[in-house]
Amino acid sequence: MKTEFKAKFLQYVSNRKKEEGFTLIELLVVIIIIGILAAIALPSFLSQANKAKQSEAKQYLASINKGQQAYYVENTKFGTDIPSLGIGIKTLTANYTYGAAAIAGGATAGATPAAGLKPYAAGVGLVGAANTDKTTQTILCEGAVGNTPAATNLSINGTAAPVCAGGFTAVSK
Repeated sequence: MKTEFKAKFLQYVSNRKKEEGFTLIELLVVIIIIGILAAIALPSFLSQANKAKQSEAKQYLASINKGQQAYYVENTKFGTDIPSLGIGIKTLTANYTYGAAAIAGGATAGATPAAGLKPYAAGVGLVGAANTDKTTQTILCEGAVGNTPAATNLSINGTAAPVCAGGFTAVSK
């Protein structure tokens, strides 16, 4: 009986399926597929991250424009800097540096990017004919990466609506 048991045990061991791992080819195929998916997804992800950072600048400049309009209603002149507007936003963040200035017939604001982001310029201008009641109108302009926002990126003359200039284009509202 002992020999029969040994024979059956050996037969069972030889007939049993071997537990196999993955072959080198299978592992390489999986790694290549993951690499291709990462190469497709990474640029899209980075683009979305930059859009999120740039939306910060758009929101801040919109707040500055609204603050300038409110300041003008209360003081019949535009604010000369961000703290004077009393809107409680930072002038420096991790992504942008913000500034504002009063000019003849309006006010400008700019968002200078830290690196690799688009710059933005914004403005509030008085609109209306001379010797008539005037209203204020705002604009937000976007530049190409590498440009620096300045008052010269906007055309504000105190009678017509503000216009983007100097290589900047209007951002749709």
